[in-house]
Amino acid sequence: MRRIRAAVTGAVTLSLVLTAAACGGGTSGGSGSNSQPKTLTYWASNQGSSIEVDKKVLQPELDQFERETGIKVKLEVVPWSDLLNRILTATTSGQGPDVLNIGNTWSASLQSTGALLPWDDAAFAKIGGKDRFVDSALGSTGAPGQDPAAVPLYSMAYALYYNKKMFKDAGVEKPPATWDELAATGKLLSKDGKWAIGVEGSNLSNNIHQVFVLGKQHGADFFTADGKADFTSDGAVAAVKQYVDLMAAHKIVAPGNAEYAQNQSLSDFAKDKTAMVLWQTPSQTFASQGMSEEEWGVAPAPVVSGAPGQGTSVNSMVAGINMAVFKNTKNLDGATKFVKFMTGDEEQKTLNKAYGSVPPVKTAQADPAFDTPSLKVIRDTLATSASALPQVPEESQFETVVGTAVKELFADAAAGRPVTTESVKAALEKAQQQMPKK
Repeated sequence: MRRIRAAVTGAVTLSLVLTAAACGGGTSGGSGSNSQPKTLTYWASNQGSSIEVDKKVLQPELDQFERETGIKVKLEVVPWSDLLNRILTATTSGQGPDVLNIGNTWSASLQSTGALLPWDDAAFAKIGGKDRFVDSALGSTGAPGQDPAAVPLYSMAYALYYNKKMFKDAGVEKPPATWDELAATGKLLSKDGKWAIGVEGSNLSNNIHQVFVLGKQHGADFFTADGKADFTSDGAVAAVKQYVDLMAAHKIVAPGNAEYAQNQSLSDFAKDKTAMVLWQTPSQTFASQGMSEEEWGVAPAPVVSGAPGQGTSVNSMVAGINMAVFKNTKNLDGATKFVKFMTGDEEQKTLNKAYGSVPPVKTAQADPAFDTPSLKVIRDTLATSASALPQVPEESQFETVVGTAVKELFADAAAGRPVTTESVKAALEKAQQQMPKK
């Protein structure tokens, strides 16, 4: 998923929409049809530093699509804090867009509602074929063994971004490659009101992304092979504790970060208050905060061995945005043409350049524009050391309950309350009890 702007609460739970799969989302009145494809409605996710920036990026492209096809696209950019709930509400009410962006981690959850168009081989053929897309992006489009519920649009991965001035001032010569190095480096950087690394402790999805990766490094998944929640394994507990201990034990995260959920850690980074962040392609946000590319560097996220790879050396989840079509759209032909346009080579280059992400389309990704030092780290991570979050129907609930558990543990750490293995396990047991029973 794209850089997260607020915690996704999931107040409208998937347990409600599973019983309403036949409703789906769809075009509201006057949005065209296959016979008269006048208009499409499109919910875009907030990818840029603001909704207004997204409109400036997207509207010229939508105007170009209208010139080419005669189909007008009605755009709404939806904040991350609202997007999942808006989508889930649309699946029950039938009042939604024709085409929408979804966080790729939600693919299997939304697929299970039955509201999204399945992208079988025939559907993919209409947009140029499945083999145009890189494997890592296709791996986050729905449950294994089923036709994808969406098409990859933007690809991202986590990396370690570091503030060169703060490193130089602290006498730190290079970014840490292991967690031990990060803790040691963090002690040098955390002084005089400045801190080593930022977190977004109240951002549920960001919490999940971090602890999922650490779980992989501890040899743990948060779901069993048959899709059952498994939040209390030794590896899962160790992963959550390791993440919260950046504040609780190592004290290299400012206590105030426990309340962060709106990219405040990026602002602190740009203001020389925080020396490092683990993030997905933040270059546009850094630029909007007045940072030049020469002022920050990027390195692979840490792993125990210092050498990212697969297994216990995974250092990122497969992040990104997918594009989906509501199954009951009255303008399927127009929606398919729009997806083809947005995933075409030229649009992929234009949009991913604008957002600092990487195209999931192979031919577009080969463009030299995506071979900069910072994007090369992202490309290499996606190709060699990233893993998809569990593609299970309960994934969005996992984000909510475990993300909340991590949020509450950060609140304990900020307040000076002890964060122990026992307290972490108790928090995760509580989270697991909130998951649907299989």
